[in-house]
Amino acid sequence: MTKTVQSRALVLPVKPSRRDFLNLTGAAAVAAAAKLALPNGAFAQGTGPEIKGTRLGYIALTDAAPLIIAKEKGLYAKYGLPDMDIAKQASWGATRDNMALGFKNNGIDGGHILSPKPYLYGTGKVMQNSQPLPMYTLLRLNEDCQGLSVSNEYKDLPVGTDSSALKDAFARKKAAGKEVKAAMTFPGGTHDLWIRYWLAAGGIDPDSDLATIVVPPAQMVANMKVGTMDCFCVGEPWNEQLVNQNIGFTAATTGEIWFRHPEKVLGMRADVVDQNPKAAMAIMMATMEAQIWCEKMENKQEMAEIIGRRQWFNVPVPDIIGRIKGDINYGRGKIAKNTNLLMKFWGENGSTSYPWKSLDAWFVTENIRWGKFETNTDIKALVDKTNRSDLWLEAAKALGVTDTPKGDSRGVETFFDGVTFDPAAPLDYLKSLKIKRVA
Repeated sequence: MTKTVQSRALVLPVKPSRRDFLNLTGAAAVAAAAKLALPNGAFAQGTGPEIKGTRLGYIALTDAAPLIIAKEKGLYAKYGLPDMDIAKQASWGATRDNMALGFKNNGIDGGHILSPKPYLYGTGKVMQNSQPLPMYTLLRLNEDCQGLSVSNEYKDLPVGTDSSALKDAFARKKAAGKEVKAAMTFPGGTHDLWIRYWLAAGGIDPDSDLATIVVPPAQMVANMKVGTMDCFCVGEPWNEQLVNQNIGFTAATTGEIWFRHPEKVLGMRADVVDQNPKAAMAIMMATMEAQIWCEKMENKQEMAEIIGRRQWFNVPVPDIIGRIKGDINYGRGKIAKNTNLLMKFWGENGSTSYPWKSLDAWFVTENIRWGKFETNTDIKALVDKTNRSDLWLEAAKALGVTDTPKGDSRGVETFFDGVTFDPAAPLDYLKSLKIKRVA
């Protein structure tokens, strides 16, 4: 699918400074940018989106908040998309199947998805009949604030970022004829990769020392309660809910494994973006403004109240509010206040929202590590085909954000165990890892 069909950026005759823009709240920021762009608004008659809306999917995870806030605050309508539908999906598998259907066939055209999914879909690796579904990554929805949770069966062990204390415990359980299971939300997705990295760093092979199983996010707590798994990785609010119900504990947040790690993206079918470039730009701008709103500490309480509503998550505010403010109740009597491990939605200069290609290179490389992609995969070509950082910059310019990230690489990344990933030399990273499925 060609990448040459793009929307035309809105050129601002007078560019507001980044500080001026961020000092404006929600609607005021949009109105100011739109007024500067065109006297009659950002999408005046005849220049607006090709469609009035489409359907985007989301899973009941806190990092879906920007899509929900953009809907609740009327931001999609403000950008000329009054008919946007933000629809809850039962699981990541259902998201995949509905994405393949597309909105025209009562599915979805995009939405809140795990960062590796555009690559897993686009190559057909997880699609029915291995049929490729070309996708674009348009923006990153958030960083950090997922959890590595463990059953209270192991609460007396010194398990934290270091998982090694579980190795002998798991071995003893297996020797007694019992199963040991780690749950994640989708094969090859972020939660799968985080729990695999964490276990492997502690000398535990996630394929031979235990079994990995797939459990939808909203079902994690209930399944651990009945003993389905020994540990799991999922986003919030489910780790907090697990602790609040005294069923298990948080060994570590994923931000402690890799600080400011990328998590979910706004991904869309490539054909929909190519055929509706103005609508795609409008969707991005509305979502990006919602990210700016979600980032502000003074909006956290309202955000928790909105996404916790019955029609969105149906989750009590106390299960949401702590971790989005950086207050981590790990369980086992450990509470950390005002940490930098809170969920990040925008970041300095939009650095959280910007879809760094170097970060996508890690996801592809890590999926090579575990056998999801072939060792001869052209990582750069795959990322360049899928990641639309160019559209992000166009949307940011239209919003009036002038101080934006430069280039496509965030540089060398360092993990909690001292391992580094240089996006310019991904095979060196693979060679440095002891537990893997590749030579």
